Amino acid sequence: MNPEPMISSLSEGEQQHEVLMQLEAIIFASDSAVSLARLKEAFQDKYSKAQLRQFLQQLAMLQHGRSIELIETAQGFRFQVRAKYRTIITQVWPERPTRLSPSLLEILAVIAYHQPVTRADIEQIRGVSNNSQILRTLFDWNWIKESGFRELPGRPALLVTTPQFLNAFGLNSLSQLPPLQDAKEAFMALDASASVS
Repeated sequence: MNPEPMISSLSEGEQQHEVLMQLEAIIFASDSAVSLARLKEAFQDKYSKAQLRQFLQQLAMLQHGRSIELIETAQGFRFQVRAKYRTIITQVWPERPTRLSPSLLEILAVIAYHQPVTRADIEQIRGVSNNSQILRTLFDWNWIKESGFRELPGRPALLVTTPQFLNAFGLNSLSQLPPLQDAKEAFMALDASASVS
């Protein structure tokens, strides 16, 4: 798709508005977060990543006072319902995904805060045996992955989180994780806010 013919005959202000509307349409139509690289490609490299980031900031400002917001995650930009409107959404669509179990949240917190970790590390930190189904679920959701092996007998796999994990919780980087002492409660709160996006 080439947006150029549509905007070449417009004034500078109209061109800028048209770019914002095209960005909004691309992000709105996408079923996942849209990266800057993908947006740059959509505009056939007419704008640099810095210019696109400025347009995205303007687009986010246009959402001020609306029920949706533009956020940046590790995978790119997406629209989501503002937190104050999530209650009404859950009343209208009560069949939203189930909340994450406390065990899954604990395992996820251990991996996120102590990565890279082995399965044995997780068991040692938690003080209980791992439920292999929970780890399988995290792999299936692509929230964790193997990233090498520890040089010990048996060469256990090292587990780390993925960009999809960050995206699921609306985070841009691991540095945005809440303080470790509040990890379980924080993940529960993140889960509650991220489940209706």
